[in-house]
Amino acid sequence: MKPAPKQARAAATRERLLDVAGELLAEVGIERISTNLIAARAGLSPPALYRYFADKYAVLEALGRRLMARQNAVLDAWVLRHAGGGIAAMADHIGDLLAETAAVTRAEPGAVWILRALHATPALAHVRLESHRGVTDRLVDACAPFLPGVAPESLWRRLRLAVEIGFAADEMLYEERRIAPDAALADVAAMLRAALIDLAAPR
Repeated sequence: MKPAPKQARAAATRERLLDVAGELLAEVGIERISTNLIAARAGLSPPALYRYFADKYAVLEALGRRLMARQNAVLDAWVLRHAGGGIAAMADHIGDLLAETAAVTRAEPGAVWILRALHATPALAHVRLESHRGVTDRLVDACAPFLPGVAPESLWRRLRLAVEIGFAADEMLYEERRIAPDAALADVAAMLRAALIDLAAPR
């Protein structure tokens, strides 16, 4: 990927291109979206778009990274609010983390298609993997001081699975209409809360 521009005007143009690309992705899907379509919708020439992105896969990668960064900002704020209270405080507020992350995701233009692209395109799989590993590392840093008896590799494994379950449940709700989103997130929060409390139980 080309580095994000530092000048305000160029950065704003790049963000507009990503917004347009997200909207188009929702309209035409992964296969049909192209740099020409994105440029035309944004009112730019294709060469102008290529100053920011080499091809459509670079656009998709940037969309994925932007979405993951916004999700991660929710996590950082949540950790700041609750990590000081220990495992119990974090466990009791997992539902907040899931709901706030879901809200940020749904506010992103073309979010469901961005997520599908990250799953379906081998060249983009690393974006999701790196982000989920980073989320796991952040949670390990928050939880480890309160779990001195838990081996680091066990803690990382447990939290990595929890991260994947949380994201997978939210993604499922884009397609599964037989489950109310609030109920599903509450069930997942209860499951993850129990898993976190179990880690803190005396061995």
